[in-house]
Amino acid sequence: MAVLLETSVGDLVIDLHTTECPQACTNFLKLCKIKYYNNCLFYAVQKDFVTQSGDPTNTGRGGDSIFKLLGKGPHFQDEISPKLKHDRVGVVATNNSHPNENTSQFYITLRDKIDYLDGRHTIFGVVAEGADILLNKINPALLGDDGRPIQNIRIRHTHVLEDPFDDPEGLGRLVPDKSPEAMIDEELKPFENQEDEAEVIERIETGEAKSRAVALEILGDLPDADMKPPDNVLFVCKLNPHTQDDDLELIFSRFGAIKKCEVIRDWKTGDSLQYAFVEFENNKSCEDAYFKMQDCLVDDHRIHVDFCQSVSKQWRQFRRQGAKGSREDAQEANALASSGGRRGRHRQDDDAKPLNPSDAAAQYQRGGRPGHGFVFGDSQGGSQAAAGQRGGRFDDDDRDRGRDRDRDRDRW
Repeated sequence: MAVLLETSVGDLVIDLHTTECPQACTNFLKLCKIKYYNNCLFYAVQKDFVTQSGDPTNTGRGGDSIFKLLGKGPHFQDEISPKLKHDRVGVVATNNSHPNENTSQFYITLRDKIDYLDGRHTIFGVVAEGADILLNKINPALLGDDGRPIQNIRIRHTHVLEDPFDDPEGLGRLVPDKSPEAMIDEELKPFENQEDEAEVIERIETGEAKSRAVALEILGDLPDADMKPPDNVLFVCKLNPHTQDDDLELIFSRFGAIKKCEVIRDWKTGDSLQYAFVEFENNKSCEDAYFKMQDCLVDDHRIHVDFCQSVSKQWRQFRRQGAKGSREDAQEANALASSGGRRGRHRQDDDAKPLNPSDAAAQYQRGGRPGHGFVFGDSQGGSQAAAGQRGGRFDDDDRDRGRDRDRDRDRW
């Protein structure tokens, strides 16, 4: 029980699990028999994960089961067998977004041991011949921004080598008199250029950055494609991973009204990348925060603040993507911070001393919300949030001494 897929990069022979998955195998075999998959693209390739196909619209949103084509319902049920695992390259399974809603789409694995897919999709076959095609042709394919191979990889023809199932009633009218004419894609020629590879990459990246800026200008997100970051946005890095947006906004609001405060997070995991942007209502508040918050302890982490002009790339990404980023963005931002970044705009203020952390704590405790769970700390006491992480308790004596010190200061 097998099917041969002729593709534009080589042949794949798929052995089917007809005993464990009779419905899924019937669906695949009969769709191959009516040449439903002819000219379908491998419309998505996720390197070292899976490649997807089986959608005649080549969008990932189309495709019908053989049962729908025969008027017997739009989908067929899952047939998940505990014996069948995503344990090797070439596992073939139904590509459904919801349980029991299987159609014509399928995926093929491009690496071993993708355990977390087990039990979620119906595994109905395995590539018995052609694993080298998967690894050497499909997996390393150059991709566009949408994950689709730049050079089309297409199923040109399907051959049913062995079919143990009887044809359902009405299938004959779906079988074409002859196979659909094969689509011939233009073959991309090798890139030939006298430029150094690094120069080419730099030129392409520069052009893409400019194009994105122009697109944002057209869409109205940026008033000018060459717009520089504003003077009222502060860049804050080296944050505690547990620091939240509201906590940071409360701390910086002592310097003036804040329009937006967002901690940038990894777009995949949602974890903090330990840097943020704080946008003030006016430039004066931003400057005050810059000079007074430099090197203060926030949640046991000594933060670094700078004007966002020093990290213009990260700021532009923040404008485009919101509070989403990547580990590479965080490493680059922290590297800029470590190198000093952009200094203050007023050179006569370069000697201004940062706010003493203990004074900041006292001022914050007087004006902050009680029980918020986030305060400045010194190197001994730490922060409330950090203490909570350690499972420790606040020292009541230290807190009382702080209140007495504040009361004495107010008397004077």
